Amino acid sequence: MSLPGTGVPAAGGPAAGVPKVAVVGIHGHGGSHLRAVADLAERGLARLSAVVDPREPQDAPAPWFASLGDLLSADAGTLPDVVVLATPIHTHLPLARAALEAGIDVLLEKPTTASLAEHAELVAVAERTGRLCQVGFQTFGSHALPAVADMIARGEVGQVTGIGAIGTWVRTAAYWTRSPWAGRRRMGDRAVVDGVVTNPLAHAVATALWVGGARTAADLEYVNTDLWRANPIEADDTSSLRAVGTDGTRYGFGLTLCAAVRTPARVIVQGTAGEIELEYEHDLVRLRAGKVVAEKRYERTGLLENLLRARAVEERLLCDVRDTGAFMRVLEAVRTAADPAPIGSAFVDWEDGVASVADGPGGAGRAGGSGGSGGPGRAGGVGQGNPEGDARHPVVHDVAAWCERAAREQRTFTELGAPWTLAR
Repeated sequence: MSLPGTGVPAAGGPAAGVPKVAVVGIHGHGGSHLRAVADLAERGLARLSAVVDPREPQDAPAPWFASLGDLLSADAGTLPDVVVLATPIHTHLPLARAALEAGIDVLLEKPTTASLAEHAELVAVAERTGRLCQVGFQTFGSHALPAVADMIARGEVGQVTGIGAIGTWVRTAAYWTRSPWAGRRRMGDRAVVDGVVTNPLAHAVATALWVGGARTAADLEYVNTDLWRANPIEADDTSSLRAVGTDGTRYGFGLTLCAAVRTPARVIVQGTAGEIELEYEHDLVRLRAGKVVAEKRYERTGLLENLLRARAVEERLLCDVRDTGAFMRVLEAVRTAADPAPIGSAFVDWEDGVASVADGPGGAGRAGGSGGSGGPGRAGGVGQGNPEGDARHPVVHDVAAWCERAAREQRTFTELGAPWTLAR
C-alpha cells in the first residue's frame, strides 16, 4: 500500500528497527518529503511511521493523524523519532516546539519561523531539550558550498568586494491562491511573511549569507529593504535588499517572481581578481579568474539523511536552527518594513502561460518550502510550485536586468532608479 504518486511503502515490515519518521503536512511540498523517506527506507535508514494532515489521504502509507497533537498523545509505540514539518510558516514554532518538548528531533521546512523573536524562542527550546532541529535549506547540503568557501579562502578571486544573489522566477496567479496564507504578511495577530525574499527565493538569501560566513543575527550589521509587488497580494513579489556584515562583507539581493522567463537562481561572489557564480539549484559552480573559466557540478547530501546520521554519530547538522539566525535577521527586516509598494500598471504586462529557461538535465526536482511553496530543483521548470488554475502572471519591465544590478552593485531598486520606483 502506498500514497498515490509517492512510492512510499507502508509502515512496518523488516525496517521496523530503524528510526521512525513522521511527515506533518503531506499535501503539496510534503509529497517530496514522503519520497525522501521512501528513498531512505529502501536503503534501510528510515521507516515512515505516521502521516499527519487535516485532510485524510485516500490511501495512507502509514497511520494517519489529523494533527500533531493527536500523534503526540497517541500510544507511546506510535511516537516517531523524527518529525518532518512541511506546514504553513506561522505554524513552524508551535509545532516544532511541541515535537522537541516531546523528545523528538525535527526537520523543519524553511523559513525557520515567522519572526526573529520566534527564532530565538525555537533555538532556546532546542538547547533546553537537547534535541536536534534541522531547517530545510536544502542548499546547505550541497557540496558546492564548502567548495566555494574554499575558493574564497584560497584567494581564487582575490579580495572579495561583494556577494549577491539573483533570482528571476515566475509565479502564476494560481500560486497566490494555493492556500489562505499565500502572499500574506500577517493573519490576524500572527506574522506570516510569505513573500519572494522569505519563501520562494529564501534559498538565494540564505545561501549567499552562508557563503559570506554569516550564520547568526549578530553577524549582520544592518539590512535595508526595498519591497514591491505587481500582484494583488499583501507580500512582496519583486524586491531588492542590501546588507552589510559585521565583518564588512557587502551583500546585495535582486529577487522577483515577475520575470518574463524563469532562469536559474544564482549566488555571485565578486572579487578583485575574478568571480564565482553558484547556480545553487543545480549545485553548479563557475569560476572566472583572468582567462581561466572553470565549471563543476557537485553532489548533495539530503538534510533528512544528515539528521538521521547526526542522531547516531557525532556528525554536525548541515543546517542547524542556530545557523539560520542571519537569514532570520533579513526576514525580520522584511517583516517590520512598510508594506510593499504596488508597481504601477504602466510597468507591468500580464501574460498567459509560464516560460522557463532550460536550466538543467532531467531528473527529480529539489523543491523545497513551506506547504508547497517551491524551491531548488534540477529539472527545467521543477520547483515552480504553481498549482493548476489561473496561469496568468505579471511581468515587470526589464526586471531581470534590475535584479542583476541590485545584486552586483549592492544597491536597491530605488537607489538604482528603476523606473517603477520613480513613479511611486
